[in-house]
Amino acid sequence: MIKITLPDASIREFPQPVTVAEVAASIGAGLAKAALAGKVNGKVVDTSHLITADSPLAIITAKDPEGLDVIRHSTAHLLAYAVKELFPDAQVTIGPVIENGFFYDFSYKRPFTPEDLTAIEKKMTELASKDEPVTRRVLPRDEAVAHFKDQGEHYKAEIIASIPANEDVSLYREGQFEDLCRGPHVPSTGKLKFFKLMKLAGAYWRGDHHNEMLQRVYGTAWATKDELQQYLTMLEEAEKRDHRKLGRELDLFHIDDHAPGLVFWHPKGWTVWQGVEQYMRKVYQDNGYQEVKGPQVIDKTLWEKTGHWDKYRENMFTTESEKREYALKPMNCPGHILIFKQGIKSYRDLPLRYGEFGQCHRNEPSGGLHGIMRVRGFTQDDGHIFCTEEQILKECVDYTTLLQKVYTDFGFQNIIYKVATRPEARIGSDESWDKAEHALMESLRASGCEFEIAPGDGAFYGPKIEYTLKDAIGRQWQCGTMQVDFSMPERLDAEYVGEDGARHRPVMLHRAIVGSLERFIGILIEEHAGALPTWLAPVQVSVLNITDAQADYCREIAKTLQNQGLRVNLDLRNEKITYKIREHSMQKLPYILVVGDKEKEAGAVAVRARGNKDLGVMSLEAFAQTIASDITQKA
Repeated sequence: MIKITLPDASIREFPQPVTVAEVAASIGAGLAKAALAGKVNGKVVDTSHLITADSPLAIITAKDPEGLDVIRHSTAHLLAYAVKELFPDAQVTIGPVIENGFFYDFSYKRPFTPEDLTAIEKKMTELASKDEPVTRRVLPRDEAVAHFKDQGEHYKAEIIASIPANEDVSLYREGQFEDLCRGPHVPSTGKLKFFKLMKLAGAYWRGDHHNEMLQRVYGTAWATKDELQQYLTMLEEAEKRDHRKLGRELDLFHIDDHAPGLVFWHPKGWTVWQGVEQYMRKVYQDNGYQEVKGPQVIDKTLWEKTGHWDKYRENMFTTESEKREYALKPMNCPGHILIFKQGIKSYRDLPLRYGEFGQCHRNEPSGGLHGIMRVRGFTQDDGHIFCTEEQILKECVDYTTLLQKVYTDFGFQNIIYKVATRPEARIGSDESWDKAEHALMESLRASGCEFEIAPGDGAFYGPKIEYTLKDAIGRQWQCGTMQVDFSMPERLDAEYVGEDGARHRPVMLHRAIVGSLERFIGILIEEHAGALPTWLAPVQVSVLNITDAQADYCREIAKTLQNQGLRVNLDLRNEKITYKIREHSMQKLPYILVVGDKEKEAGAVAVRARGNKDLGVMSLEAFAQTIASDITQKA
C-alpha cells in the first residue's frame, strides 16, 4: 500500500503507485478540477507525477503562491506556442517566470511590432481555449539535442548541449509545440485564462553583448480576472507616478547621455535632496552618530583585503596613477574601518557610531539603469556601528525603532522585515554566522516585528535585515538594511582595548535607512505622485497677484514668508489669474496665495491648498501658522 499524508495530517492509502491527479480526484471532483500541480516531499511536480512510495502531498491550486508560478511558467510556454504558430521561422530560446509575470526571448528575421503583440495575444487565447493537454517526456541529452536541431531550434540545441552528457532532459508538449523545460506545468492549456502581453524589448543571447540581439516579449498572468485587472490598474497608476516623467514636468532633474547613469540635479530637485539630507543629518546628530567623510579613490589592495575586489571587480570603476591601481569606492565600509583604526580605541568608546553621506560609484550595465532609481553614481546615508558582541542586540533594536520613525516622517507606514541568511559563497566561520543571524532575529522579536527568512540572501561578509517599504499602490521597495559583520574588522585588523586590558575585535554593524538618496527620492516622488509633503516640497507656497495694483503687497508677503524660512515663489506676471493658478497647481504646490484688491485692503490672503481646495481668506499670520503646523507635523 502507498500511504499519502495530506497537509491536514490525514492519510490516504492506495494499493499501487498513484498520480497527484488521482489523489486529488479521490478527495473530490472540485479539487481535481482546480489542481494545477502537487508538492511531494517539498518539491512541486506535475499532476501527472507518479508517487511510488509513502509521501507527504499537498495539492497546488491557483490560490497557492506555487500555483501562480506554475500558471506564469505555463503561460510563457503558451506564448512561445503562439509565436511558432504565427511565425514558424522564429526560434525560441528561454522563457522564465519573473516578478508579476514572465518573458520569452525569440530570434526572428525582423523586429516584432505592437500589432504582432496583439496578434500573438489573440492566438494565445485561441490556443488556450482548445484546452490541449500538457504532457511531459524524458530524452537522453544527445537525443534531445538532435531532436531540436532537426526542428531548426539551434538555441534550444545549444542550451541542451551545455547539460552534462549523462543527464536526461525533460520536454513538455502542448498541441504541435514542444519545449525544453524542467517543469512543472499546468495539466492543460485551458487552465490559462487571465494573461496579457505587456511590452517588447531587446536582450542579448545569454546576456553577452557579443551575441545576437534577441526579441524579448514580456507578459503577465494571474489566477483570476480581478487580480489581472488590479495589476493592470496598478500599472496605469504607476505610469502616472513615474519619477522620470514627473522629474521632467516638475523640473527636478535630468539624465544626460554625456554622463549615463549619473544625475543632473536642477534647483528644485536639489532642494528636495537637501531636505532629505539635512533631515538625515539631524537624525545622525540626535542619535549619537559622528559624521565622517572618506575619500572617493582608494588603492585596490584595500578592496582585495576586504574581499570586494574578488566579488565586485566587474562593477568597480578603476583608474591608475604612478603605476598604482585604484578604484572609485563602490561602498563606504572599508574607509570607516580605516578611520576607526586611527588612535587606540577602548571598550569605553563603544558603541562608536559613524555616519557618512558617502558618494559611491558602481559600473551598472546600461540596460539596468532606470532614471534615478538605478544609477552608477549615488550617495548613501551610510553608517557603521563598532560595538561588542554584548551590544549587538540593543543597537539593532534601537536602530529598528529609529528607522520606523524616519519612514513614518516620510509618509510610509507599511514596512516588511526580512532576515537574509548566509550565502554559499561567504567569508567567516559558521560560529560567527550563527551569532550574527541569531542577533538579528532576536532584535526583530524584541522590537515586536514579524519577519520572513530569505535563505542565502545575506552579504558575503554577514547576514542582514532588509527593511522594505510598501507604497501607496502596493509596490515594494527595499531600502534600509542592518548587517552584522564579524569578518571585515578581522581582515583589516581593527581592534579595541577591552576591560581586561587585552586587544579585542569589534563587531561591525553596517546600516542604512534610506539607502541611496537618489533612489529614495525617486521612491518619494512616486509615492506622493510628485505632490511632496509641505516640509519637502521644493516650493512651498506661491504668491500670485491679480493686477499690478497688488504687486508691492505681494512682494511684502513673499518677503515676510521667506524670512520665516519658507520656500516662496512670487509670480507677478501680467497673465490672467486663472492661468497662473492652473500653472502653479500643475506644479503640485502645497499652497497658492491669491491677492486682489480686497485682500490687499484687509491685509489678508486668499488661500488655495493642493487638490483645488479653497481655504478662504485669512490673515497672513493665520496662514503662516497653518503652514508651520504642516511642516512641524511632517503633514
